[in-house]
Amino acid sequence: MRVVTVTFNPAIDQTVTLDHLVPGAVHRALSARQDAGGKGVNVASCLADWGTAVSVHGLLGTDNAAAFEALFANKGITDRFIRRAGATRVNLKLVDGDGTTDVNMDGTPADPYQIEAVIAAVVEEAGPDALMVLAGSLPPGFPHDIYARIVGRVRGTGALVLLDSSGASLRAALESDALPDIVKPNRHELSEWLGAPVETMAEVHRVAADLHERGVSLVAVSLGEEGAFFLSGEGALTARLAAADVASTVGAGDAMVAGIAAALAEGGTLERIARLSTAFAVGKLGRAGPHLPKKETVQTLADSVRIDTVLAGEEK
Repeated sequence: MRVVTVTFNPAIDQTVTLDHLVPGAVHRALSARQDAGGKGVNVASCLADWGTAVSVHGLLGTDNAAAFEALFANKGITDRFIRRAGATRVNLKLVDGDGTTDVNMDGTPADPYQIEAVIAAVVEEAGPDALMVLAGSLPPGFPHDIYARIVGRVRGTGALVLLDSSGASLRAALESDALPDIVKPNRHELSEWLGAPVETMAEVHRVAADLHERGVSLVAVSLGEEGAFFLSGEGALTARLAAADVASTVGAGDAMVAGIAAALAEGGTLERIARLSTAFAVGKLGRAGPHLPKKETVQTLADSVRIDTVLAGEEK
């Protein structure tokens, strides 16, 4: 199965490591790096490390496209981004012993012709052998229902659609007549969409089961240190694996999406999806940037994931 990712709001992630972040103080950086990123780009980067064929779509500013072009060339990712005038946004990630502080920019607005050009290119790649990953935020001025529109356009081709978004774009997609096949919100995004707290495992299970009943084939909910929850027609389970080494949390959720896509591409069971996506996320934590460790290392991590079956109404 081919994987096609769509990133309307790519970014260059500038990660600055500090000894300790103190608001209002002057800091001296311990290290700094820049990585071509954005959710769909990060997903594609991890998939390429695993050996899965992947192409990338979206809009890139010509002024600083070199970082993206180098990543795509180095990893054998098929570049189908449409270039436009100007620069792609730069996000700032401040890393210290307490975690990562994100300063994300909005991105550059696009005109309707550019948006339609991306949609047309994505639809052209859709087919029964394709998994379409629609991921990330939208720049200012983008229609909130753009992911819903793409799902509707590719539905008749037999392609699978995996959506990883939040806010208005997630709401529009989940309220559309044509639902995505797979969704991967985190607990906060699920609560935001529902308009009510989703705190216990029973509540996560209930909301996921409702989405599944409406037509979403697979619901994956990332739960931070509690691991992740997965529900499909095969049942429901949780997956957990402690990270031995954390170099950067940036892109860990995107790595989980890549793991879901990789497992789906190989026709994996729900347990395989849970194991591989968790291993991708934990493996990425040990590396800076959107990269995985060696394939054997990821497989060893997958074998080590703790899997627990979850029954309706059950607390864990």
